[in-house]
Amino acid sequence: MKDALSQRSFDLAVNIFSYYQWLIQEKKEYVISKQILRSGTSIGANIREAKYGVSRADFINKLQISLKEAAETEYWLELLEYTGYFDEKFKIIKSLLDETKRMLVSTLKTTKTDKE
Repeated sequence: MKDALSQRSFDLAVNIFSYYQWLIQEKKEYVISKQILRSGTSIGANIREAKYGVSRADFINKLQISLKEAAETEYWLELLEYTGYFDEKFKIIKSLLDETKRMLVSTLKTTKTDKE
């Protein structure tokens, strides 16, 4: 069973992939769509890697990379929306991204303040 953060990031990746397919098939957008696919799916991949980190520092580093990828994904999403490459059927991506970011920040705060 996946923890909440892993599940949320996986759900986000699935929705990002659907959005990517829509962008290339319906909108014929091939450049930014690849960017959002890479950053949006990297979030969960780094969270998964963090679970198997070799140290506490490695765990924290992977989660920080996930948070950076989330910020990048947010940027591409805003750019695509602003330029008319967004459809309301993908609004779930915004809430999943926001939830994932909040969970990452919370996990990082807890991990950094907890003593080993």
